Amino acid sequence: MATPTVGLISECFIKPKFTSEETKEPCHLAPWDLAMLSVNYIQKGLLFSKPPAGANANEPNFMPTFLDRLKDSLAITLDHFYPLAGRLVTKKEENPPSYVLFVDCNNSSPGAKFIHAAVDMTVSDILSPIYVPPVVQSFFDHDRVINHDGHTLSLLSIQVTELVDGIFVGCSINHTVVDGTSFWNFFNSWSEVFMAQLQGKNISISRPPVLKRWVPDGYDPIISLPFTHHDEFISRFEAPLLKERIFHFSSESLAELKARANAECNSNKISSLQALSALLWRSITRVRSLPDEQETSCRLAINNRTRLDPPLPENYFGNCIQTVRGVATAGELLQHDLGWAAWLLHQAVVGHTDKAVRGWLDSWFQTHFIYQLGQFFDPNSIMMGSSPRFNKYGIQFGLGKGLALRSGYAHKFDGKVSCYPGREGGGSVDLEVCLPPNSMTALESNQEFMGAVSLSS
Repeated sequence: MATPTVGLISECFIKPKFTSEETKEPCHLAPWDLAMLSVNYIQKGLLFSKPPAGANANEPNFMPTFLDRLKDSLAITLDHFYPLAGRLVTKKEENPPSYVLFVDCNNSSPGAKFIHAAVDMTVSDILSPIYVPPVVQSFFDHDRVINHDGHTLSLLSIQVTELVDGIFVGCSINHTVVDGTSFWNFFNSWSEVFMAQLQGKNISISRPPVLKRWVPDGYDPIISLPFTHHDEFISRFEAPLLKERIFHFSSESLAELKARANAECNSNKISSLQALSALLWRSITRVRSLPDEQETSCRLAINNRTRLDPPLPENYFGNCIQTVRGVATAGELLQHDLGWAAWLLHQAVVGHTDKAVRGWLDSWFQTHFIYQLGQFFDPNSIMMGSSPRFNKYGIQFGLGKGLALRSGYAHKFDGKVSCYPGREGGGSVDLEVCLPPNSMTALESNQEFMGAVSLSS
């Protein structure tokens, strides 16, 4: 039986509710932002149960009212996050040579995009299969686009997909404008405004964004790139055929992994996430059957805000991330134990100091490096992205706690793992693992890995 397709019902653009003087100024981009020009938008969303028909006698027409409230609360939220309603602009000069990208926040942009769609599927159709159904990628706008496309496409697009008994709210945001911390701050703030309106309370957000971009002292905050045309730094990446599966790890299972890793390396410093990442690195390397001498790595996305001295505010809006990695040959990794691999990752994290962050920035100002997905990641390594520390299930829009987190096509490749908080909370974690079919089947037969996996509550 063919999978139903997602059908568009309506689309419109949403601008900030009020126009302030700040929106007339360009939002210049920092090195971490510009490095993202050739990768995908961030695409994450939540699946909710739809209130049953007649559950609220005062609102027999639930969806139209719900959509209007989403749009109105989005416009108010964009007052605080107004760069998301803008577009990217490139300004070129020949004498002297200059190539500057920035966000135009002015009224020339139509705003953020808002889509209402529907699909003839149930919540069970999405959550029951072992593997994430490919149709989930259709719950997001801006499929396969890269951040540079934000010159002509909205920097933020919301797609609300109506299922038979559920609602999926998918959020796609340009990765030159936000990292994961900023993405989830926006998503939570929007839900906060929605709930305040619904409950008739004063509208405020608990974590207003700090919009001014930061660059180190001694560098011009208006950065000119050493290019004359975007073809010099833009490439498109098409992922191979992948299986995508969510693996659940209870807080008890993670505590056991952490204790085991620390015991094996005679330490008490290994975190649960470092132990879990080491388990993934070893398990995926084993099922790939690599030669002993093949170099492998495990990359971890890391937030620079608290690493800098002085630190940047937690609500700093924009990109402030890098990756750190542990490196070993396949033979070393599999001949040693879990604790050995976890210690490599721990050392990589601990070594990411203010000096390391500033060293990367100094290097970037020399090279103006732009990440290319097809070159940056290799099929012998894994990448741990997102974070279970972000408040993801606090986003509710009056629908109650979400049933599940899911993501779009963006940034998926062989060995990509995204970390989400488990729905039950308490320190549990869900891992979204992407692997070719043969590797996924082998991972599911790996006793060490599957022995740590828990049944979802």
